[in-house]
Amino acid sequence: MGKVLIIGAGGVGTVVAHKVAQNSDVFTEIMLASRTKAKCDAIAEAIGGNKIKTAQVDADNVDELIALFRSFQPELVINVALPYQDLTIMDACLACGVNYLDTANYEPLDEAKFEYKWQWAYQDRFKKAGLTAILGCGFDPGVTGVYTAYAAKHHFDEIHYLDIVDCNAGDHGKAFATNFNPEINIREVTQKGKYWENGKWITTEPHEIHKPLTYPNIGPKESYLIYHEELESLTKNFPTIKRARFWMTFGQEYLTHLRVIQNIGMARIDPIMYNGVEIVPIQFLKAVLPNPGELGENYTGETSIGCRIRGIKDGKEKTYYVYNNCSHHAAYEETGAQGVSYTTGVPAMIGALMFMKGLWRKPGVYNVEEFDPDPFMTALNEQGLPWHEQVNIDLEL
Repeated sequence: MGKVLIIGAGGVGTVVAHKVAQNSDVFTEIMLASRTKAKCDAIAEAIGGNKIKTAQVDADNVDELIALFRSFQPELVINVALPYQDLTIMDACLACGVNYLDTANYEPLDEAKFEYKWQWAYQDRFKKAGLTAILGCGFDPGVTGVYTAYAAKHHFDEIHYLDIVDCNAGDHGKAFATNFNPEINIREVTQKGKYWENGKWITTEPHEIHKPLTYPNIGPKESYLIYHEELESLTKNFPTIKRARFWMTFGQEYLTHLRVIQNIGMARIDPIMYNGVEIVPIQFLKAVLPNPGELGENYTGETSIGCRIRGIKDGKEKTYYVYNNCSHHAAYEETGAQGVSYTTGVPAMIGALMFMKGLWRKPGVYNVEEFDPDPFMTALNEQGLPWHEQVNIDLEL
């Protein structure tokens, strides 16, 4: 049915490649490309059967991307590279008439900042070119947006309060490790918190607001209010929302390591001189930390991510909780990657599936909640991320 090019060969790229290969009735030709071709070759070999072609590309280089796109001629690019590279890949897509999908919004290299403005600015160009760009199609952002759209379609006349809750109750046995790219992860969780309330953004100090929340099959875990990119698009696309927040669990040991890393300057994203060479401390730190793509083998426990929503249906207040729990071990058994990579990679493949089937296809740049959630929700159950719902319960928030 379609040719797809996956850019990025980390943990998420590993999962995307496995899941795309499992759906060969839809994805008829597959290529996996990254800066290091050997990583792509190893993933292709693990999948087996010559199902995936591989290539080397520097995703910071538009000309290299254009050359690869013209050579392979994909219908869709799944971008699971770094958020810094979103715009160069979108530029190459426009130059070559290729549709686009990613899992995380653009971040400038020199500033830790979540904002969709850079990608939303491509709306007219993609529309004029007749191309679709699907933004933020991981789990959070991604499935959380689809969950919200599904709730709005089937459970509420108006959504008033949205709390996205993300718990990783897994144990990888390392003293300190991040579950995805360390540089992006540390930039994300050390910035100030922010949430939407009564038409404006309220900023908090990092990890200032926290409380225990009870997660299905896991129990109570201390959860911290942080800012996450989907809050920006969801409050725009669902204007009845009075308050929207994002909560994530962190263990005390993780937070202690994080504070030390910040206090000694290793979280800095500005260059410094070391022995006559310019280095960025957080990039050096990334080089010495465990590779997130290699945490899966001994990872136990599970993740639990969902949306806790309060609003009005037929004139009465209603609460609704929709979530998925994902086992790290089961994810590793299927794809060789841990659960955090799995929960990001599977939705990226499903978004591509929606596009290839013509269900999520319209010229322009869109966040996932702007499409019909129903076929995506069906596919989640079929592709390894089954969801559960609870109605009129205490949301704890």
